[in-house]
Amino acid sequence: MKLFLTLLLPAIAGVGIYYTNYISGPEPITTVYTGALPAQTALTPTPRQTFTPTTRKGYWNPDVVGDFTLPATKSLTFSGAGRNLHVDQDWSKLFRRGFSSIDKTRMAKDEYRSEWNPKPDGWTSRLKPSQRALTIGQGYMADEPFNIAWSRSGDKGPETWYVRPWGDKGYKNSISWAMLELSGGCVNFGDCPPDKRKSTYGKIFFDIENEGLGNPLNRQEHVNLYTFMMKSLREWISPYTEVGSIAPVPLNGYGYSRARDYTASPDWLWAMPAKQTASSKERGMPDAIVGKTFADYIDFQMPGTYYLYPEFDYSINHNDDGSRHWLGALLGEQEVNMRLSPKKRIAWQWLFNTQSSDFPNSEKAKNAAPPAIAEGVAIFYWFTGAYGALFWDDMVDLKPDQPTPAEVNLREIGNDRVYACYEHYIHGLWRLFKHHGDLFNGREKYLNEQTECSVDGGKTWYKYNANQLKTHDVPFARAIVNGNQILVAATQPYGKPGQNKQVLVRYIEDGYQFYTTVNLKGDEIYLGRATMLKTGAARKKA
Repeated sequence: MKLFLTLLLPAIAGVGIYYTNYISGPEPITTVYTGALPAQTALTPTPRQTFTPTTRKGYWNPDVVGDFTLPATKSLTFSGAGRNLHVDQDWSKLFRRGFSSIDKTRMAKDEYRSEWNPKPDGWTSRLKPSQRALTIGQGYMADEPFNIAWSRSGDKGPETWYVRPWGDKGYKNSISWAMLELSGGCVNFGDCPPDKRKSTYGKIFFDIENEGLGNPLNRQEHVNLYTFMMKSLREWISPYTEVGSIAPVPLNGYGYSRARDYTASPDWLWAMPAKQTASSKERGMPDAIVGKTFADYIDFQMPGTYYLYPEFDYSINHNDDGSRHWLGALLGEQEVNMRLSPKKRIAWQWLFNTQSSDFPNSEKAKNAAPPAIAEGVAIFYWFTGAYGALFWDDMVDLKPDQPTPAEVNLREIGNDRVYACYEHYIHGLWRLFKHHGDLFNGREKYLNEQTECSVDGGKTWYKYNANQLKTHDVPFARAIVNGNQILVAATQPYGKPGQNKQVLVRYIEDGYQFYTTVNLKGDEIYLGRATMLKTGAARKKA
């Protein structure tokens, strides 16, 4: 972990001297910058769209903003609730509201074919491969026809078959056969290649959630099966199909963004190489995966965390190292995992609290993310350099305006929720990508914890990671640079109405001397952009 302290000495004859101490280990490294002080450059605030959030239960309106699309370099899969409210009117609406693909469970019947949803000969789906996504839960392997108990319990690894012997009556009870049958994905869309069946989904997400073990002696078998599962799947997917899993990830912070996360090592299930055990070869494990890891066979990692109710509670403290903090968690999970692995990142996102009896008001998924949090998730997440997200909900179809259920246990879930949080989220996407999508062309630079800020008018400057921003209780600011363009997002999390703060942001690198002041109101999500001047141009202008 690094601590940063920058001192601005008084300017002498128009020259400022900046000393920056980077404390990383026992020996501090001091760098000195000397140059003329340029004038501040004002950011142009990104417009906001005025809309009245819905108060209807079981409903949300995608038309709180107009059309826009996600940059081609990014991915956002819709696996949320209520596509049925809008798809009949316009099947492509969500693709013009920032989403780039639809999970199969949210597809309309005329978008895919199955035994229960037949199509005529020669039919091909209107969905392009890049617009198709498939989520595989633990039931896919645990239930018929595969009956793989390991899918529900990692401790079942020592009795799980990799490949069954040829002619075995239980041939489907194996990881290899379960992966082979995913090749039929092309049948869903009527575009199987001529040589052999291959999955033509653009994304495949695993969500089997069996990574925990009761017996640590089963670790090697668990590692072997995860590695083999992904290796086997790659034989049955198209060249463009990308695969990943909600677990394992290099580090799961579970929403805490603690200081110790920044010095942690990758999780064993992520990094441990496959190795033959006493019985694995008998159960069909090939020597080809020996020495390989789960991470070697996936295209993207999926670090991220669902929120609990405390993250939505503005009345409690959020600034201790162990406190739950919506933005500290959102950024911290990405900062830590990008250090531990170069794999692209796709996070699962949910705008209601996840269920946990250990936390007050979290026994049911009844609490929606407050407006600034819902909008902030849609903006700040992309400032981490993440490749994509999967927007999820525990509901699929919605029926608006249903009466409140008489049974207490059925209240405040599903159709009994207000989904205005979806509208704030899409508004955040619209602000970022409608107005600044050109910056996400693959040449952008994400500053992350190298974003340099000051809260004392420029007397001292700091570069903080998400945990340090949280524990120092200062505004969060992150910047993206692309050529001479700089885009800044900033907020004071949990800020009270009428509470105003200032944060200065500067970028002195690549020949630029950029300074600006951001004025923050309450917990509003600020987004602004500016054209930076090169050093010589700045001096001439001054």
